[in-house]
Amino acid sequence: MTRIDDTFARLKAEGKKAFVTYIMAGDPDTETALEVMRGLPGAGVDIIELGLPFTDPMADGPTIQLAGQRALDGGMTLDKTLQMARAFRSDDQTTPIVLMGYYNPIYSRGVDTFLAQAKEAGIDGLIVVDLPPEEDAELCIPAQAAGLNFIRLATPTTDDTRLPAVLQNTSGFVYYVSITGITGAAEAQAKDVAPEVARIKSQTDLPVIVGFGIKTPDASESIAATADGCVVGSAIVSEIASGKPVDEVLDFVATLAAGAHRA
Repeated sequence: MTRIDDTFARLKAEGKKAFVTYIMAGDPDTETALEVMRGLPGAGVDIIELGLPFTDPMADGPTIQLAGQRALDGGMTLDKTLQMARAFRSDDQTTPIVLMGYYNPIYSRGVDTFLAQAKEAGIDGLIVVDLPPEEDAELCIPAQAAGLNFIRLATPTTDDTRLPAVLQNTSGFVYYVSITGITGAAEAQAKDVAPEVARIKSQTDLPVIVGFGIKTPDASESIAATADGCVVGSAIVSEIASGKPVDEVLDFVATLAAGAHRA
């Protein structure tokens, strides 16, 4: 059982949906990013997705692309991202951290070395968007052997022929991408999401969390109601990018969390 598994078991017992947030490591700077990260659980966040900055983030829209560029310009690296997780863990041993990014930095480090370092830093799961199921032997299976959940994305174009491959080695939860396109590109619609979530849940016992295109407390509530929870990323990254004080960013996060927990 990972922290992710424990969190979903607790939420199920409480009759609550999960609220998951994404922030970019090192955005707008290391100190501020860590302050935001440390404040997320108190704002109602159940699971934190921590973005690993990368030069070619092909699944991300302008908001997260710019966040990654700011982080890279500020000197953020894989080592510093893991150090951010360690610093968070010095105060919080229960909130799951999912490292989300692309395979190149991991490949460059070496899979075995990376997995050992990630586990030691307190990472609980990985979302690596550019590794398809056909490459599971590359990272997915070694990650799970190391005790990390490997979380796969399903999308509106993942049909019934493809879905079993996506689900085969997934653990922790399934991340359903609510829209066709990049992050922050459109608004998720509960009426479109609900039948897709039901289709996925008919083939897996894993929780299904919906992300992309969730920007308001009402949207957080309506989307979480269709699934086991929701993810908000770009809307929070935009608040950080605006230069607002950390407490105001966390106040915004708290309104989104309240929406998801009402579902």
